[in-house]
Amino acid sequence: MSGFDWQACYGALFQHLDSEGLESWSCLLKQQLTKRFDTNPHGDIQRWQQAWQQLPEFANVSADLTSSAVALSSPDCSDANQRQTEAALRGLMPWRKGPFDFFGVAIDTEWRSDWKWDRVSPYLSDLSGRQVLDVGCGSGYHCWRMLGAGAQRVVGIDPGLLFLFQFLSVKRYLSTAPIDLLPVRMEDLPPKLECFDTTFSMGVLYHRRSPLDHLLELKDTLRRGGELVLETLVVDGPEGYSLMPEDRYGQMRNVWFLPSCDTLLRWLDRAGYRNARVVDVTDTTTDEQRSTDWMRFQSLADFLDPEDPDKTIEGYPGPKRATVIAEKP
Repeated sequence: MSGFDWQACYGALFQHLDSEGLESWSCLLKQQLTKRFDTNPHGDIQRWQQAWQQLPEFANVSADLTSSAVALSSPDCSDANQRQTEAALRGLMPWRKGPFDFFGVAIDTEWRSDWKWDRVSPYLSDLSGRQVLDVGCGSGYHCWRMLGAGAQRVVGIDPGLLFLFQFLSVKRYLSTAPIDLLPVRMEDLPPKLECFDTTFSMGVLYHRRSPLDHLLELKDTLRRGGELVLETLVVDGPEGYSLMPEDRYGQMRNVWFLPSCDTLLRWLDRAGYRNARVVDVTDTTTDEQRSTDWMRFQSLADFLDPEDPDKTIEGYPGPKRATVIAEKP
């Protein structure tokens, strides 16, 4: 057993699911979390939990969920508290999605995830009062921004347990916030949930062997009239064109299909969405994804052709990301 008290961590979510008539999901989730934390825990979970538990307690915590960095502050923070905070958070490295600011400790993450949010957010339906799902949410940076944009409740899913403890480092100080990160995969969700008003899938589609199945799974999470926000790698090309890498793409092993924008829209149409439209296409640069003091491993600059940075090290077109918004009929 890991010793992690997941029942206390997710108690409010279980109550919410039960009150919404989603008792079957609540029951399934308890079984999945029992297996994840008690039956077969990750080998590093005690180390991550120890780092998380070393975060100091503060009174009078306030949060800014609307600026570039998800930021926590307290007038009670001393220099000693700040040093303790930084030591604990460094125990949860590498930090890939952000940025965050914990009581003056600025975490410069590998990705400037705020840039992606700034590209996407102008095209969203108003999130006020909406139930939101974020698939492949990483450390939950975008989940916090969704809550800051007015969402009534946010659920993120990502199987990475390090991401969970990074998320819980914020939740530790905002314990009553209606937001949770579940360490599960898309295929672990019950079929035909149909309980979310907005579902995000950003940076996931190209990791799926069957992109159409992923689009159908996402549609099953939405209520009628719900909104899908999809962001994925794309390539230039006509309708019907899709790049399937021979092995790796930008040193990533599990990349399957990079469609053209027109092909992506056709996929959404065939999956039964309506009003699908591309709202942004942006090249990913080494300013947006790079190594930092909080993520010291290789990053995008190491995955591009040193002679031609417009190509990956394998010779494929460099990373370009498109955001598409569509509705469930």
